[in-house]
Amino acid sequence: MRRLWLAMIVCVMGIGLVWNVPSAQAGHDLADILYEKGQLTKEEWVRAKADEEKLEVEQKKARDDQFPISLRYKDGFDLQSRDGKFEMLIQGRLQLRYSFPQEGDSLAPANPAAADDKDVSSFRVRRARIKIGGHGFAPWLKYYVEYDWVSNTLLDYRVDVAKFKWATLRVGQWKIDYNRERVDSSGNQQFVERSIVNAPFTLDRQIGARLGGHLFEGTYAYLVYNIGIFTGTGINNARNDDKKMLYMGRIQWNFLGRDVPFSQSDVEYSPLPIGSIAFAAAHNRTDRIVFPGTRNGTVVDGQFEVDQGVQEFAFKWNGLSIQEEFHFKEVTNTTTQTRTTSFGAYAQVGYFPHALLDFMPHDLEFAYRYAFVDPNDALRSDVLREHTVAANYFFARHRNKLTLDYSHLTQPGFTPEDRVRLQWDVSF
Repeated sequence: MRRLWLAMIVCVMGIGLVWNVPSAQAGHDLADILYEKGQLTKEEWVRAKADEEKLEVEQKKARDDQFPISLRYKDGFDLQSRDGKFEMLIQGRLQLRYSFPQEGDSLAPANPAAADDKDVSSFRVRRARIKIGGHGFAPWLKYYVEYDWVSNTLLDYRVDVAKFKWATLRVGQWKIDYNRERVDSSGNQQFVERSIVNAPFTLDRQIGARLGGHLFEGTYAYLVYNIGIFTGTGINNARNDDKKMLYMGRIQWNFLGRDVPFSQSDVEYSPLPIGSIAFAAAHNRTDRIVFPGTRNGTVVDGQFEVDQGVQEFAFKWNGLSIQEEFHFKEVTNTTTQTRTTSFGAYAQVGYFPHALLDFMPHDLEFAYRYAFVDPNDALRSDVLREHTVAANYFFARHRNKLTLDYSHLTQPGFTPEDRVRLQWDVSF
């Protein structure tokens, strides 16, 4: 009789090989039932379970051979090979914005006669992007591509050789690792847009190569370094305007021994304080330069030597976030031997009042930013200043948030401007 029951169990397992997991589960349930009723000895039950486990392994291998790619949703559509050698994460992001009476930072219109950026109430899709990243052949051989549908521009395309955390090589095009505000994604900002300091001092996206790494991680001597060489002519422009290159170096000290991500607002309510101090410098020679001070800057042709530097500070703890940068830029016209020195700085602070007051919404943050730009230190009368307050409500941290900010902009010789912007930023 026992042999008959054992034969029946084997038959059920055989059917499970055809009908896959549900049948195998049925075999498992039947073996347990027969064992509980005393129809099988412990040895027969153990043997039946061993056969079942072997069958499950064979079934899994058959599925893997037939479907070598797994698909799941984790902050995007994540495709992975079952051997772990390949991965592709596909993400999208939309940034919808309302602004009044203007969207930009300048008090001087591009066309003073038309004054086309004054007293305009407007909706727009500021950014609409697709991001594709992952690794190929090995987990440490990483890639990333980003495209913006609004501007019809390929923004990023890069490859990282990241086998060693202390020495990672990156080649391609990306926002080079010069200053935090620019490297912070536009989707991880604390305000609707970056400060007035960004445009005149950013190095933005460049094509080139960079070596960087993390040293002494987990200690009070924790350092992050980046050194790079680039074409120096900007986004999607692989052709240089001379034989000189753009050189950049950055050193960051995480003085509390913990990493400080490139992301604004302390949406994680960091239980332990994290902080960093960084310095960076860059040198470039170019035929065209954009001087700050007007709506889009004044473009001048010639031979220019550009030297610039930045000091930076960041701190987060229990809903509090502080971020600051001070910029210096010196432009020398080698044709006329004239030199222009510019300064700029911003400081911002954000706080989730729920960390102090339990009755406040957990996902509500308030923030304030002050910034100034002095485009020509010799004039002393052309300084543009910004005061901005903001409120953020995070539905799913930075992946789904609503931001409202108000700015007061002043500059000698121009009427002060009050600006309101409302933005919904969502990633999927």
